Amino acid sequence: MDTRLPGAIMTMPTVNLSFPHAWRAEILAARPMILPTRHYVYPQAVEEVERGALEIEVRTAADAVQPFLATCALGFRDPITPTGIWSAPNEHELCAVSGGYAYIIDTTQPEQFTMIHYRPVLQVLPAVESGLLLFVGNRTILAWGRDGQAWESPKLSDEGMTIEEISGAVLHGLGWDMFTDREVPFSLDLEMGSVVRQPR
Repeated sequence: MDTRLPGAIMTMPTVNLSFPHAWRAEILAARPMILPTRHYVYPQAVEEVERGALEIEVRTAADAVQPFLATCALGFRDPITPTGIWSAPNEHELCAVSGGYAYIIDTTQPEQFTMIHYRPVLQVLPAVESGLLLFVGNRTILAWGRDGQAWESPKLSDEGMTIEEISGAVLHGLGWDMFTDREVPFSLDLEMGSVVRQPR
């Protein structure tokens, strides 16, 4: 955690609210001097979580007067890893990403959360028409739907991938083949998470 690369500079946080949502959130420049009564740390068992953590003030219709503070531990200090907040297919869930560590938080019960297992997530893509929030890792893609994890793709790359476009319910991209030492195109069915072969 908090892996530092020489000369690495963290990018500005992303705010992507493509999905309808039942909460309001603000990324804070620093942790408040006086912590609110409702303060949640993600993940719960981590040392020195405050160092570089993403601090988010979250309000819902039920607790508009008393927001809660979400402290999300930093993954990597590397500009290629995303940081920010995304709305999710479930309007009550908030996706927070801190240096490539991704957390899905239930804003109605903030103690309930899921940490995406990629270390790190390299890209977060809303596929609104398919009702999915996509997490791109080095080798595979994980899809999060309204009811939780929808699927995880088979291996698409040996090390890193480029997402070119989403066309309808199909995602097109390039994966790296270590044996041929070149990029290889792939197409992924967003309904099933399976690789499809079709003309581009």
